[in-house]
Amino acid sequence: MKESIDTFKRLESIHGDCEVSLGLAVESGDRDFLDETLRLLRELEEEIGKLEFRCKMRGEFDRTDAIVEINGGSGGTEAQDWALMLFRMYVRWAERKGLKVEELDYQPGDVAGIKNATLLIQGEFAYGYLRSEQGVHRLVRISPFDSNARRHTSFASVSVTPDIEEEVEVEIDEKDLRIDTYRSSGAGGQHVNKTDSAVRITHLPTGIVVACQNERSQHKNKARAMKILKAKLHEREQRLQEEKMEQVKGQRKKIDFGSQIRSYVLQPYQLVKDVRTEYETSSVDAVLDGEIDEFIEAYLLAD
Repeated sequence: MKESIDTFKRLESIHGDCEVSLGLAVESGDRDFLDETLRLLRELEEEIGKLEFRCKMRGEFDRTDAIVEINGGSGGTEAQDWALMLFRMYVRWAERKGLKVEELDYQPGDVAGIKNATLLIQGEFAYGYLRSEQGVHRLVRISPFDSNARRHTSFASVSVTPDIEEEVEVEIDEKDLRIDTYRSSGAGGQHVNKTDSAVRITHLPTGIVVACQNERSQHKNKARAMKILKAKLHEREQRLQEEKMEQVKGQRKKIDFGSQIRSYVLQPYQLVKDVRTEYETSSVDAVLDGEIDEFIEAYLLAD
């Protein structure tokens, strides 16, 4: 609340300084006062833009941490390498935002990249930002794994779920669960690859799969995985209700859970384009290094 009040006080202060500077520019005809007025107007516009974006964070779970799952699509090594590129992109984005990143699950690819991975990104509005990233991401490039240097198209999916701190009231029948244990495959500590401490839970009716391997004990990993499963089932039910309402209203869905949301073209030209907002940039390297704020803002401000 204090932050919100301080923001409005700062806006009022900049607005007041702008009025004074403009008055002095009119009275004196001094160009310096006019330049100061324009500088203050730009600052005011930037601050209001930030506030407008923050106002979009009004969802029930927008302030919560985010669980980000990345899965390589069909295509073997190509798709698995693309999944790893996305993994690094979100880690770099989180680091730039000052958010904490915890690796919950990591399954390396057969040759390169990853089959799938799960990240917990912690910090205010982590889910509010990252919910815009949910969907299928498409990569076009000259394959580094193709001896003939042909152009390949790869797909990877990103799923984002709020990490709900309080226990979610979701009824789960034990008969609907398949629980598998396996040895951790990440880069963790001494316990990795020595015990079957990693846990994978499959919810058979929905096909939802969650896994956790970062804790030292199987019991803790199971508890963490169950918490994630409940959050995903809760989010799924909410999404189904929203889709029903949109169908009743006759509205077209803005984002489909399994649809392509963004294309990353590295060859024959360089372009990253979001198909939902039409926002695009040729700064492909910067985007893959985590500079995705403009895509996030374009999506949320258009929502």
